[in-house]
Amino acid sequence: MQLLPLFTMGPLEWVIIGVVVLLVLGPTQIPKLAKMFGKASKKFKEGQEEEEEEKKSSVKKENADDAEKA
Repeated sequence: MQLLPLFTMGPLEWVIIGVVVLLVLGPTQIPKLAKMFGKASKKFKEGQEEEEEEKKSSVKKENADDAEKA
């Protein structure tokens, strides 16, 4: 017996969600919402990149400190 995933969404469900969003927000608000999500996504990616750079620099600094002690 194969169990289906609980939250699978087919094309019909996506169309229904799109129609509901269009009715609730209206055609003028959707581009503003998409722009807002794009900016938020870009800032999130930039934040993750900065965090990775900070981790790399702290590891390099720790390695340099260890090398000086040896």
